Amino acid sequence: MSSNAELNELKHKYVAAGAASPATAFADRAENAEIWDVDGNRFIDFAGGIGVLNVGHRHPKVVAAVKAQLDKLMHTCQTVMPYEGYVKVAEKLSQIVPVRGHAKVMLANSGAEALENAVKIARAATGRSNVICFDGGYHGRTFFTMAMNGKVAPYQSDFGPMPGTVFRAPYPVPYHGVSEDEAIRGLKMTLKTDANPKDTAAIVLEPVLGEGGFYPASTSFLTKIREICDEHGILMIIDEVQSGFGRTGKMFAIEHSGVEPDIMTMAKSMADGMPISAIVGTDKVMDASGPNSLGGTYTGSPTACAAALAVMEVFEEENILEKSQALGDKLAKRFNEWAGKFDCIDHVRNMGSMAAFELVSNKADHTPNPELAAALCKKAREEGLILLSCGMYGNTIRFLMPVTIQDDVLNEGLDIIESCLESLT
Repeated sequence: MSSNAELNELKHKYVAAGAASPATAFADRAENAEIWDVDGNRFIDFAGGIGVLNVGHRHPKVVAAVKAQLDKLMHTCQTVMPYEGYVKVAEKLSQIVPVRGHAKVMLANSGAEALENAVKIARAATGRSNVICFDGGYHGRTFFTMAMNGKVAPYQSDFGPMPGTVFRAPYPVPYHGVSEDEAIRGLKMTLKTDANPKDTAAIVLEPVLGEGGFYPASTSFLTKIREICDEHGILMIIDEVQSGFGRTGKMFAIEHSGVEPDIMTMAKSMADGMPISAIVGTDKVMDASGPNSLGGTYTGSPTACAAALAVMEVFEEENILEKSQALGDKLAKRFNEWAGKFDCIDHVRNMGSMAAFELVSNKADHTPNPELAAALCKKAREEGLILLSCGMYGNTIRFLMPVTIQDDVLNEGLDIIESCLESLT
């Protein structure tokens, strides 16, 4: 087996700079919330593959399902010859995803691909072109989803003009001075000044910002978005790629509000590491485009479908939603202790186990401290903990460890953070 040093040489020589990881340790094996690199070093994983591993690395039930599928069928392209897994996943999602009316499903490979297809479907269903998104939102790295992202760097910076007919509105983050009323006023202004309602197909938003900083939208805000969509015949698309599959203590974050969108997108923890995503929407909306208008060579592959079905069984059998809420409570307790101990920690928050806090240089005016966030993540990695930052200002520390993490591993990781903060501040 190659060493970390040898693999880093290969990375620098052969992997495109824009795609190469800055990390110098290469993963060799993993189990639940722990990873070991090729040199045998152990890491506690508080990133979960960026929200992909809510039921843990290599959950035994998921591994068994994928292995069993490999012995039967790996690929046909479901539009050429369909197979049971695709329609079974569609059936299950139709039953659990809270969109309006009877739901139909399209499976894809990634979150970005799900958002691309959601927009295609919305355009077909409405005969309109415009899409309104929100400041701080993140929807992917394909060209249209880059245009939808509410943050320029690093997603758009080097790639020239973005597709048109994408417009922006403020996302309510009272901590940063954007109230719910101001956000609604901004959206209504966008509909007045840029995106004529009669030409607008969809309003797309995350119920909890992911890359944008883990800020949840209130029930009243989501309700108002639903009302505005209904007033103008605009479709409401909810992006649950990062917040879905148990991260917030419910299967989907939108369930906290009771609001029913027209279309929802999901991916990440849907299949515990296997590449799959879904677009789930009201049947008449989903059926709006013509034959063979939706699809792709690998969309809803047999192995990924097997993994997704196993994940949904794990949720039912192991009370994952309850575990997510309990994990969130543990994180909130520790964060609040830190907020009292460290002047640099502010605005601790969580919805279930989708938890975060701000690192600031001045609590009084919420001055972001992205340098400290970067230093904390770097030092934590040196101490054997994988930790992620995010947010418009790069100063939010977010937590995406597996919901199934053992208490002793969780506490060990939290102790590392506390120790790092003590040495850095």
